[in-house]
Amino acid sequence: MSPVRKISAKQDELSGSPQQGEPVYIVVGKLRRPHGIAGEILFEMTSDSPQLFTPGKQVYIGDNKILHKISTLRQANKLWLISLEGFENREQVSLLRNQWVFVRLEDLKPLPEDRFYHHEVLGMRVLNESGEFLGEVGEILETGANDVYVVVTPEGQEILIPAVKTVVLSIDRDTKKIIVRPQEWT
Repeated sequence: MSPVRKISAKQDELSGSPQQGEPVYIVVGKLRRPHGIAGEILFEMTSDSPQLFTPGKQVYIGDNKILHKISTLRQANKLWLISLEGFENREQVSLLRNQWVFVRLEDLKPLPEDRFYHHEVLGMRVLNESGEFLGEVGEILETGANDVYVVVTPEGQEILIPAVKTVVLSIDRDTKKIIVRPQEWT
């Protein structure tokens, strides 16, 4: 359901929360290891929106979120090969190894009404069809078939809600509420 994921709580602690008026960044992948001698590096994309990474687009890399411009992007099996302006060889690009890649929240394109970025869903209040408060979305698990919302109850328990239309009846961006029909197991 989501093309990108929000910085996890652990990562957010490391990078600090933005102050009023500062840009908000979203994790969109991680650089792995250099590939070849021409300045390409393997890129593990955590977004299912490769259009975010077309040549000329800007990304921010590392804890200090240094601005870089994409030169090329091409698929390489399950990962991608990316090159950035100013990185002409293996030695230069190796400095970026194992760094997180971010985009600014404001640079993301709006999604259709029935699609949501993970950062929009995290923290939403979850209610059942009767209006009973179940908890808040604390985490999103990405499975092969569908996402699973981990709802943390007021008592600290976790409820797993598969993000499928028969269970998640509605998600409202404005009220930050999700209405669900929890599955009954017999």
